[in-house]
Amino acid sequence: MKVGVVTFPGSLDDVDAQRAVRLGGHEAVALWHGDEDLRGVDAVVLPGGFSYGDYLRCGAISRFSPVMTEVVAAAGRGMPVLGICNGFQILCESHLLPGALIRNEAQRFVCRDQRLRIENNRTPWTASYAEGQEVTIALKNGEGNYVADAATVERLEGEGRVVARYLGRNPNGSVHDIAGVTNEAGNVVGLMPHPEHAVEDLCGPGTDGLGFFTSLAESVFA
Repeated sequence: MKVGVVTFPGSLDDVDAQRAVRLGGHEAVALWHGDEDLRGVDAVVLPGGFSYGDYLRCGAISRFSPVMTEVVAAAGRGMPVLGICNGFQILCESHLLPGALIRNEAQRFVCRDQRLRIENNRTPWTASYAEGQEVTIALKNGEGNYVADAATVERLEGEGRVVARYLGRNPNGSVHDIAGVTNEAGNVVGLMPHPEHAVEDLCGPGTDGLGFFTSLAESVFA
């Protein structure tokens, strides 16, 4: 598959995401925030970083990038879209996912290896995992506190749309220990931890994150 990785001004993890895409068995296609087409890709990754310097709110300016007009339209047609960290924030600001990411409860930047439980393996980004599988993936954020109104949280939980949940001490105060969610259709996933930093034994906490990238092939050919 051809997987586009968008670079915004201030993106930090776009190259890492491209490498993870390749290790997952796909062709990585570099997309620019000013692009007005998606260059024929089959899926899109919005990487982590500090797009547009996180001015206003994290992801608030990125949602107006020309490329996001195309991403929103493609997501509506069912294209798989993964937003990692800042990418998750952009997906919420673009209303592709419900809720918002706000300042960490402790008012501090958090950087550590984080244990997660995969709650939903029925998305194009989680098909390589078993439901309930525990993984360890790098986490690094200052605004990773997922919040939503009570009705939205109840709907996410009731519809099985919580993709991943923090285990152990909650690193940022996210409601219900939520680390990632999906949309109603299941093709759009936002994840606060960084699976692209856990795809090789040489670097990071093992290879537990690689499944987010190999899952694309499994979900398509299942």
